[in-house]
Amino acid sequence: MSGQDIALSLEKREVMGKAVKQLRRDGFVPAVIHDHGKPSRVVMVPYIAINKVYHEAGKHHALSLNLGDDKILALIKDVDFDPRKHQMRHVVFNAIKADEKVEAEVPLVLEGEIPAEKAGYMVITQLDHVEIEALPKDLIDEIKVDATVLAEIGDKITVADLNVPDGVTILTDAEHPIAAVEETKEQISEEAEPEEGAEGEEGAAEGEESEATEAATEKE
Repeated sequence: MSGQDIALSLEKREVMGKAVKQLRRDGFVPAVIHDHGKPSRVVMVPYIAINKVYHEAGKHHALSLNLGDDKILALIKDVDFDPRKHQMRHVVFNAIKADEKVEAEVPLVLEGEIPAEKAGYMVITQLDHVEIEALPKDLIDEIKVDATVLAEIGDKITVADLNVPDGVTILTDAEHPIAAVEETKEQISEEAEPEEGAEGEEGAAEGEESEATEAATEKE
């Protein structure tokens, strides 16, 4: 994990159900903290604060939640967004323990100039994050992927090609593709069209065959 745990102050939340609409209008985001089988804590957090923290921490960086006199180590487990405004509507935190491994979602970052793109091929990205397991202190912010190996049609990178630090285990299927090189639709169309010369030769051959058949019929 890079840097210190990120701090975030929360407040207890009294309102539930439809009443949270007013809470959102007042600049807060309703949230809940799940804690190892204990009763969930219903909280709220200022929109500006949680929006900033989410962009910094994502779902992979430990947070130090301040709730009154309590300090809780946690990860952001889930965020619900308004599909039209793309604004946070609800956040779920999972409390974690410093000495227990946790699962987290870590983004993948393609690095380097991609030869296949320079050659005019299409690079299809099929995975932008992986699930990992590690102690909170060993969590990482991202996994860099060497994209310079993508040069020819058929070249691909899978989860098995990723390198991670000691103490980090990747849970995503090793055979899952991350990125692959394919032909563009235009290139496929060009290959499917027969060459004019070949088309003419085929037509001539058909004509000769027809003439030979007619001559044989006349002799009979």
